[in-house]
This record gives sequence, C-alpha cells and structure tokens, in this order.
Amino acid sequence: MRADQERIQVDLAASLLRNEELQRANEELHRVLHNQAGEREVEDQKPAPPPREFPMPFSQEIMDAVIPTMFVGPKVTFYGTEDSEAHLTAFHTQMMLGTPMR
Repeated sequence: MRADQERIQVDLAASLLRNEELQRANEELHRVLHNQAGEREVEDQKPAPPPREFPMPFSQEIMDAVIPTMFVGPKVTFYGTEDSEAHLTAFHTQMMLGTPMR
C-alpha cells in the first residue's frame, strides 16, 4: 500500500510539472499571436494603391460625341469572384472595339 501511495505521489508531481510546462507554452503562444495580430493591423493600415487609369486616345470632341441609339455595349458581368483588373481591361477593350467609327 505504501508503494502505491509513493507511485501516486510521483505521478502527481510529474503531472504538476507537465501542467506548468503547458501553461508556459500556452502563454508564449498567446504572446506570439498577440504580436502577429499587431503586425497585421499595421499591414492593414498601408494605403491602398491608386485606382487604375485608362488611357484616353481620343480628343475631347470625340469623347463628347453623341452615342448612336443603335449602339449595344458589351455584355460583361462582374460577379466579384474573378480578377477585377482583368475584368476592367476586358470591358475597356470591348468598349473601344465596339464603338462605331464614322
């Protein structure tokens, strides 16, 4: 019976040591996560790139011209899942190609 009590005491001491190790590891992980969250906040504060500008190859007179009633623009839909830059480039190209020339 005394051997059982000694074994229980040894197991309890080992469990307490393991618990302390886990507690220290947990605190270290919390510190690391907190630091990473702070770094992400700094990254989120970076200014957004300026909006894309498309070249205007036409004079103001052409740009002011009335669009014919028969003109049908491109049928392009943006669903938000595709690349926005590629969508804008495709739309811009279709508009330039689809504009009737006189």
